[in-house]
Amino acid sequence: MLIGFVVNPVAGMGGAIGLKGTDGAVEEAKQQGAVPVAPGRARMLLSLITPGVHTFLTAGGPMGEELFAEAGISAEVVYIPDGAETTGEDTRRACRAFVNRGCGLILFCGGDGTARDVFAVAGDTTPLLGVPSGVKMYSGIFAATPAAAADCINRLEEAVMTDAEVMDIDEVAYRDGRLAVTLTGIARSPALTGHLPSSKWATDTRHEARAQAEIARFITDIMRRDTLYLIGAGSTTAAVIQALGEEGTLLGIDAVFDGDIIARDLNEVGILQLLDKYPRVQAVVSPIGAQGFVLGRGTQQFSPVVVERIGPENFIVIATEAKLSRTSALYLDVGDPEISARFPDSLPVVCGYAMARRMPLIR
Repeated sequence: MLIGFVVNPVAGMGGAIGLKGTDGAVEEAKQQGAVPVAPGRARMLLSLITPGVHTFLTAGGPMGEELFAEAGISAEVVYIPDGAETTGEDTRRACRAFVNRGCGLILFCGGDGTARDVFAVAGDTTPLLGVPSGVKMYSGIFAATPAAAADCINRLEEAVMTDAEVMDIDEVAYRDGRLAVTLTGIARSPALTGHLPSSKWATDTRHEARAQAEIARFITDIMRRDTLYLIGAGSTTAAVIQALGEEGTLLGIDAVFDGDIIARDLNEVGILQLLDKYPRVQAVVSPIGAQGFVLGRGTQQFSPVVVERIGPENFIVIATEAKLSRTSALYLDVGDPEISARFPDSLPVVCGYAMARRMPLIR
């Protein structure tokens, strides 16, 4: 396969000195003695790549060229940054060059900010895989470690292409102690079948779309005509809307009643207004991000007051087996410890037609 590989040389520099990220703070990080993290992580990855299996494209200098040379792996340079200091625009330009050359996968080394820049070019067309090197990594397209990323690249023919969220946080707010998470989009990302729970799953539902369709068919079959359904963000939940013959809001919350969408892309106020009108309600959500958050990150419309009104018992969690294979536990970040405490220690997750796995829930 033709693979594009780009490195954000400054990713992760702010972590050790407590900057909570390097977006807009590279010079400050350097002044405080921060050292680059991403090059070392990239070296680790490249040292584990099996030579000759794939053909690589990369960017010039510290964005990839120098690291491939150190590793003794051949790579074609298709983009050269203008200056000594690279930027997010350099990442985007490198990725455009990769896409224009027809690469089958973009491999990148950085954090959520880098993921956002890569996704801005690749979208949901070219698959992505991240080597974790940033201060913050909420996105679901990162391998657990550089070694795990290398294993996936070496065994790419065994991989299943899954849906994974691309997320980012406002670093300025984060440095002030406030968490503001944005769900940027849904990318395609490879996951090894060997890491999935069973060989039967890998054979029967190799295509993510098929798995999502089975989940969606089950959810629509059990929907009650007298109940309002709030359908959360993500491609798996979007499949539920599609099963009803509608087009939903991929990155927002839609409301369904009696099989029809009655409101789209709802905010907190809009949800509360519907809850005043409809006494019976259930919410359908799917884990967001690499950490498996079902509420609170990327779904802030489900505010503490909204969650309290709906009731913990009325949340239905859905996810494909491929996503669950990357998620060791589910997480809550509702913003109110008393409301979070009302949720049980584990939740059933619908992962097929009339099939569910119970996952631990961490609050």
